[in-house]
Amino acid sequence: MRFHHVIWIPLFALASLSIGQAAEVGERAPSCQAKGLDGSGPVDLANRTGKVVYIDFWASWCGPCAESFPFLDQLHTELKSKGFEVLGVNLDEDAADAQAFLRKRPVGFTLVGDPDGRCPRVYGVQAMPSSYLVDRQGVIRQVHRGFKAGDKKAIRDQILLLLGGSARTAP
Repeated sequence: MRFHHVIWIPLFALASLSIGQAAEVGERAPSCQAKGLDGSGPVDLANRTGKVVYIDFWASWCGPCAESFPFLDQLHTELKSKGFEVLGVNLDEDAADAQAFLRKRPVGFTLVGDPDGRCPRVYGVQAMPSSYLVDRQGVIRQVHRGFKAGDKKAIRDQILLLLGGSARTAP
């Protein structure tokens, strides 16, 4: 793996997060609430039953996160009518950093903030970005750490399969 495509969280930061068991493929998505970046009420990351959800942990300082946002927004726009949702979980301690990032990369998907880092502890996030693809029954079907352009097809294909379509029909 090339290091410029993923940002690993340093060991001292992991220790301060007190990461427990990581959320794994085949398990139910853990419940964790975060407040909307727009100031709206709390959103539960696991309360999305009936939709295919791509939960993406990101931060303003994460280069691969900046690369992934246009792709995730495109997927959201294209597939939301089929029951797909992107849920971006921002981990910046200062909301102004997240807002500056979003002014350069506006998106239409749901964004929440978790400056205290509760949700990454619950999910066992170890790299930035870290994403969890959850099926309509609330079960994690894929965990993806990092992001590079070459990941797009595999991510899109997996989403299409969970939506009930064929990955072979993807352009």
